[in-house]
Amino acid sequence: MITNNVLLLLVLAFPQPSSPVPLSPQSNDSPAAGGGDVAASDGAATMTEAESSGRILQRSKRGWMWNQFFLLEEYTGTDYQYVGKLHSDQDRGDGTVKYILSGDGAGSLFLIDENSGDIHATKRLDREEKAFYPLRAQAVNKTTGRPLEPESEFIIKIHDINDNEPKFTKEVYIANVPEMSSIGTYVLQVNATDADDENYGNSAKLVYSILQGQPYFSVEPNTGIIRTALSNMNRENREKYQVVIQAKDMAGQMGGLSGTTTVNITLTDVNNSPPRFPHSSYHLSVPESAEIGSTVGRIKANDADVGENAEMQYSIVDGDGQEVFAIATDRVTQEGVITVKKPLDYESKRVYTLKVEAANTHVDQRFSSLGPFEDMATVKITTQDVDEPPVFSRNPYIIEVHEDTAVGSFIGAVNARDPDAANHPIKYSIDRHTDLDRLFNIDSSNGSISTLQSLDREMSKWHNISVVATEISNPRQTTRVPVFIKVLDVNDNAPEFAMYYETFVCENVKAGQLIQTISAVDTDEPLIGHKFAFSLSAPNPNFTIFDNEDNTARILTKRGGFSRRELSAYLLPVVISDSIYPIQSSTSTLTIRVCACDSRGTVQSCSAEALMLSAGLSTGALVAILLCVLILLMIVVLFAALRRQKKKEPLIMSKEDVRDNVVSYNDEGGGEEDTQAFDIGTLRNPEVMDTNKLRRDIIPEMLFPFRRASPIKDNTDVRDFINGRLQENDADPTAPPDDSLATYAYEGNGSLAESLSSLESAAMEGDQEYDYLSHWGPQFKKLADMYIGKDTEKDT
Repeated sequence: MITNNVLLLLVLAFPQPSSPVPLSPQSNDSPAAGGGDVAASDGAATMTEAESSGRILQRSKRGWMWNQFFLLEEYTGTDYQYVGKLHSDQDRGDGTVKYILSGDGAGSLFLIDENSGDIHATKRLDREEKAFYPLRAQAVNKTTGRPLEPESEFIIKIHDINDNEPKFTKEVYIANVPEMSSIGTYVLQVNATDADDENYGNSAKLVYSILQGQPYFSVEPNTGIIRTALSNMNRENREKYQVVIQAKDMAGQMGGLSGTTTVNITLTDVNNSPPRFPHSSYHLSVPESAEIGSTVGRIKANDADVGENAEMQYSIVDGDGQEVFAIATDRVTQEGVITVKKPLDYESKRVYTLKVEAANTHVDQRFSSLGPFEDMATVKITTQDVDEPPVFSRNPYIIEVHEDTAVGSFIGAVNARDPDAANHPIKYSIDRHTDLDRLFNIDSSNGSISTLQSLDREMSKWHNISVVATEISNPRQTTRVPVFIKVLDVNDNAPEFAMYYETFVCENVKAGQLIQTISAVDTDEPLIGHKFAFSLSAPNPNFTIFDNEDNTARILTKRGGFSRRELSAYLLPVVISDSIYPIQSSTSTLTIRVCACDSRGTVQSCSAEALMLSAGLSTGALVAILLCVLILLMIVVLFAALRRQKKKEPLIMSKEDVRDNVVSYNDEGGGEEDTQAFDIGTLRNPEVMDTNKLRRDIIPEMLFPFRRASPIKDNTDVRDFINGRLQENDADPTAPPDDSLATYAYEGNGSLAESLSSLESAAMEGDQEYDYLSHWGPQFKKLADMYIGKDTEKDT
């Protein structure tokens, strides 16, 4: 390392005796030989306190001054590096002058010889860490310590050497450039820096060059801009490139330092590759049972591009299967998905042909010359035969039937066929889970539906059943169809009161007064609307009815002066009929109670208790009357019980005696003259007993010594009479539901059946003998004892 010793020449100036305060030196930037800057000037006149006090000012001459030293960085010697020398013109070499150094690095980095003024650097300095150091110097008298010169500042500046190589801002750069770009397309700009001094020499002057990446890319030497150097680079051939860039200082000359960086460049895609099918034709198959929307198969055209440049749209442009099949694009895989558009039938058509086109959705017109950006392929689809279930001619079926349709009547039919070429026979059945009441039946061979029970629209207007069609040869092939059966209304219900009416009439009511408005309802369904007519079943002297002709009627009084004492309630039969053929009518009874009302017609009381109170009876009197009635009833019951016990005492011999109770009705008619209730000609005792059967509850006829013969044989008129009455009772809707026995007989003067009364049987008892009872066994022992005992008493 060559070091320059800087000699500082000091110009001494002695101040005048009259000027005790020396002047401060002024700095000068003029360079001095040997690397130091030396300057001399006259001392500047300054204002002192003496001048302010009016004394004569004296000009002081400055003795010495300097402004900077220069020192090379990165000193490698073993001794301290010499910086320069300080010397005052007041230093006569007698050793009385002392040099003092202060400021940045004084005493540590920089040392001064206080006697000679030589300055040395104690350490190796780096300009990149610190480029200059400001210091202060002063010369003082060793004996007195007084300064000989004013303190002055100077700078030690570090000179640069080329000791730093260029460094890039990034170790690795990432860049993209579209494929097929022209030569000179901008890619990226790299940047390197050098820590050396740009203003001193060429240490920091950089030049860029490319070490790796030719002939595809180039770099500008001064700016570091990377550009493409080869045209029509295809991403499909090569997508990624690695480029190495070097930056060298000293303007690229030999001996300069250098640094490198890596640039990874990726070619981005453009739509320069059209789609192409790998095959010109495709063959697919689908079962005829495939549902609408199900996938038949997938085809794909290849496109070397990526992203949106590889997006395609598939379409069917021709073929006999355009109406049967459809194609859609899978946006993820860019495949054409062929689906079923209409139901297939192997028996009608087995092979379909499609012409499919694949075209890019995003076309770059710059590369249209590389096209066309679409391609065609032929797709043949074969339909496969499948054993199909039966097919109904309709779905669903709707059948209408009147509610009065007779049981077993045909109401409709369903029809199904086997769609297969074999045309297997089919049987029909009703899913009984949908017909729990078993109202309908179906013919298994032809599908005709009939009724099993009578239908009632008022109970259910619709019946929804499921009919199942099954292939006889393959029971697993079944098809269901819903059958909706609508029950049509027939006027088979008579109208009746819409509600229960609590009707009353005041005792003080006048004739023609309204006491009730009634309305009716009908469970039948009218075509337009119900129209009811109201009337009385018979003329009534107390009340009348007026039809409002709006399905309501008014009940009016025909007289006044009703009395609860005479009658507390009236029953008014009202006939209500509809207007739909066949006309239905019914008689509803309206109960009208007689009540006590005030002058305004407000009901006060309708009860029997109030009536009795109104007659003047007190509560005590009513209680007394009730007690008397109760005592009388008790006496009658007690007397009847004692009399019954006396009569039946011989019969009750044991608790185990069980017999039927016999109730006798001793009622006689009025004889031949009694023609009010019965027809004389028909009230005869018919012979209805079957002679071939013996009743188990009576003794055989041969055991009786006496039997009254029927007076008339073969009474057909009586039999016809009884059968007619039986049919009337069976057809009467108001008849009670319980079984009953009606006996028709006649007795009286001139009756052929003779008298049935026991009043004249005393003369006949003697003719009766009961000895046969003792032969009937132990069951008839008590009865035999009773009657045989009676006969013995009579004989005695």
